[in-house]
Amino acid sequence: MTDNEDPIAATRRWLERAVIGLNLCPFAKAVYVKQQVRIVLSEATTPEALLEDLAAELVMLQQADPEQTDTTLLVHPRVLADFLDYNDFLDLADEAVAALDLEGEIQVASFHPDYQFAGTDIDDVGNCSNRSPYPTLHLLREASVERAVEAYPDPDVIVERNLETLEKLGLDGWRKLLAP
Repeated sequence: MTDNEDPIAATRRWLERAVIGLNLCPFAKAVYVKQQVRIVLSEATTPEALLEDLAAELVMLQQADPEQTDTTLLVHPRVLADFLDYNDFLDLADEAVAALDLEGEIQVASFHPDYQFAGTDIDDVGNCSNRSPYPTLHLLREASVERAVEAYPDPDVIVERNLETLEKLGLDGWRKLLAP
């Protein structure tokens, strides 16, 4: 991504082309076309400021009508660019959920430009399933996730199918897919 790029536009492009376009998340299209996905840009430059933004968004999502806002993407391009720092922050994100008494109600999923699953090489294309243009915290209503999984014929095949899709695409194809 470039310094001049709009992080929200890049996130929408990733969501439309990769997450929905490649069907990496078979549940994303329904909420996206109904305009129930809130995409928020955090101006945080420190983990502490991001934690404040996260807490505010968790409360906002909990209080929002699910028909209006079902899920939130909190994009934070100015903090936690290093994946290991980002990964460490996820413990604080889970603590924020617990502190707000939202366990069992909202969960936080993680996406990062340098996402790397344990035991994989940095260039393993399978990591792209969790790679976003900018560090992003995805706030999900657990009830919505449960309904989506129950309605999906075989949710266990999603990861395997995603790996096959990404392997066919390759890293160069991934980069081209997300290019402006």
